[in-house]
Amino acid sequence: MREILGRRRRLRLRRKEGAARLEAALTFATAWQWPVLPGAGTAPAALRDGRGLGCACRDPDCAVPGAHPFDPVLLAATTDERMVRWWWTNRPTAPVILATGGRAPCAVSLPALAGARALVALDRMGMRLGPVVATPTRWSLLVAPYTLERLGELLYSKDWVPSSLRFHGEGGYLVLPPSEIGTGQVRWERPPAPLAAPAPSTPVLRRITKGGGRAGAAAPWLPDVEAVLDALVEASTSAPDGGSRLAY
Repeated sequence: MREILGRRRRLRLRRKEGAARLEAALTFATAWQWPVLPGAGTAPAALRDGRGLGCACRDPDCAVPGAHPFDPVLLAATTDERMVRWWWTNRPTAPVILATGGRAPCAVSLPALAGARALVALDRMGMRLGPVVATPTRWSLLVAPYTLERLGELLYSKDWVPSSLRFHGEGGYLVLPPSEIGTGQVRWERPPAPLAAPAPSTPVLRRITKGGGRAGAAAPWLPDVEAVLDALVEASTSAPDGGSRLAY
């Protein structure tokens, strides 16, 4: 009897989590016009370091278990409500993946400890921040779309940029809450805030919701990457390098 009750509780929890992911994916795609797609998700195999879950892509050396596109591929990312609903109806536990760049948000990610330091520094400066995504190992600051050319100019002016700092621009992706990946839960460290009365000179990202989409909120306000880059570089300087593995 105890086992049956336990299975029922787990089933209710999975249904609740699946409903939350579908609702989030629909909000991102239709209300905010952020192109999304389901991620690879996790598998019961343990990671090499003995923590967390493995990736459903079955690559034992997967650098971002569960937190990357697999099937469908990144180019399939869409804002179409019917497609999003079909994906998460059939795969309710799939992580929500944002295709970054273009007209969608970009992001800068760094190790979790460095991310916490960076947020403290930016708060002390009085800097208005956009959404911040947190996993157990990395934090990601969403920023307004930037081009690779502009990012290159900004980085060229720096004496040194730590390799632990990652840039998610056009052709890239980022896992969004409320997802579960190999290293654990994905959550909002700073939840999205509306486009409410920023200063006239403050860069913002504006979206027009397509007809037939979910009525509602404009896309969240996003800072310009230049406004936060110095603090992120400084905070990442003393963070572990992490080598070539993204280690989400």
